[in-house]
Amino acid sequence: MSDATTQTSPDPAGLSLTDLRALRQQLQHEDDIVSYARRVAQARFDLVNTELSRRDAGPDADLNAQIGVVLSQQLTGGPARPPRPTEDLSDNPLADELDAVCAEFHFGRLEKLDNTELDSLADAISEFETKVSSDRRERFDRLDALSAELVRRYRDGEANVDSLLEG
Repeated sequence: MSDATTQTSPDPAGLSLTDLRALRQQLQHEDDIVSYARRVAQARFDLVNTELSRRDAGPDADLNAQIGVVLSQQLTGGPARPPRPTEDLSDNPLADELDAVCAEFHFGRLEKLDNTELDSLADAISEFETKVSSDRRERFDRLDALSAELVRRYRDGEANVDSLLEG
């Protein structure tokens, strides 16, 4: 991923139409990566919490049934996201960072971890997700500013729809 998230964003009004569109497209691609990492972190966090819930339910509790409850809750919550092109985003630094966090706290051995270890794993995943969500919020703010500038240019006649067909 680029350093665009850590740099000061240029003033959208000072960018050429081509540069404005290119930066917006770059930030949208970066958001796809961040969104992917965030969704994977949330799913792993849900699995840790499902394991904790299963333990609270007793030794005969069915993990598959618990996962089904968690997944059904996830599918009904939140607004639908517009479809975006899909690509394999599993080979990027954020995914690698999440994998490292999970490896450090033994995510692959959920059933063998004690409750203190599970709590530490949940905390580490939650911390990662919070950091990624903050980064995503900053990117959304930048995307909003770029989009507002594009809208202004079309509204004020500085750009026209025909320019979308160029290039």
